[in-house]
Amino acid sequence: MSNNCELTVVIPCLNEADTLAACIRKARRGLEAAGVAGEILVADNGSTDGSVEIARQQGARVVAVTEKGYGNALKGGIRAAQGRWIIMGDADDSYDFSEIAPFVNKLREGYQMVMGCRLPAGGGRIMPGAMPFSHRWLGNPMFTLMARHMFASPIHDIYCGLRGFSKELYERLDLRCQGMEFATEMIIKASLNRARITEVPITLHRDGRLAHAPHLKTMRDGWRTLRFFLVLSPRWLFMIPGLLLVLLGLAGYGLALPGVTLGRINFDAHTLLFASLFILLGYQSLLFALFAKTFAINEGILPEDASLKRFFGIIYLERGLLAGGGALLAGLVLLAGAVAQWWAADFGHLDYARTMRWVVPGVTLTALGFQTILSSFFVSILGMKKPR
Repeated sequence: MSNNCELTVVIPCLNEADTLAACIRKARRGLEAAGVAGEILVADNGSTDGSVEIARQQGARVVAVTEKGYGNALKGGIRAAQGRWIIMGDADDSYDFSEIAPFVNKLREGYQMVMGCRLPAGGGRIMPGAMPFSHRWLGNPMFTLMARHMFASPIHDIYCGLRGFSKELYERLDLRCQGMEFATEMIIKASLNRARITEVPITLHRDGRLAHAPHLKTMRDGWRTLRFFLVLSPRWLFMIPGLLLVLLGLAGYGLALPGVTLGRINFDAHTLLFASLFILLGYQSLLFALFAKTFAINEGILPEDASLKRFFGIIYLERGLLAGGGALLAGLVLLAGAVAQWWAADFGHLDYARTMRWVVPGVTLTALGFQTILSSFFVSILGMKKPR
């Protein structure tokens, strides 16, 4: 088989005795209908219900994967696959493996990833009772929309488990997730790496298992997906909130420093304090965006980013130190001016509305300068790539 195998159908399995035989039979018909030389591989994740014996009786190759988790099972199966193309799908008989010919055709056309789409938005079809209401109308559309906007993913059904891809692309993506979010990580990283991705409509059938409930847990796996989206997007997690906070703080300064009054609202020293808080928090968030992006790229979690390269071409260690030192010096000058006012008053009572206009900007600039100096050194450490 290894000499002429083009395609491997990988089926992760954990106690799927109810439906596994049907899936394998359909996969065999699918390979024949597509006219492709292939194999059926069951990645068993510790089944105790006879699934392994069923798989072997049906002529599938079985690979035992000891590391627990949906992602680990798939990684073990894909690692052992002999085909240069992979089609993966769940063992619950909700996907019809006999209809994989469109996936094979798209792979032959040169696409690196072919996603199935169960939702009508991508031409798919969901049979009655095949998908819970919350998954169909809330979770799946929400995460799909997020993937399209945050990562430019050209897909309409991010949770579809039936998909095909080249083994070369899979190895290049360096996937890390071990659980259910493994399938989402594949889409996000393929999109970020600008792989050739397309969709084919499929039909989702009702889960055929009787012995146990689905492995997917709505709240747990929904949170893990959201968490993963944010972790892989420093822009949305850190940069955009940071920019909004800084802009809000600058607007507060624009109103509070001159003491603007709008109607009955007077913007004074307290507004200045809030504005400084927003600026400090926002700047810290922007620094975290820079740290996270640099680390993720150097560790291979995210692909290279041209905009980050341009940024480091302009802002490097010495310039960061100069900018930080300038801000620190300006802040200390303002604070010295405030101390001078106190001295002039014989260290007695001060006009706090006036003095705070020196103290608050001084403290803010001093803190920003100090953060910038430390961050310049830290990001330089993060930028030191180890030989691969």
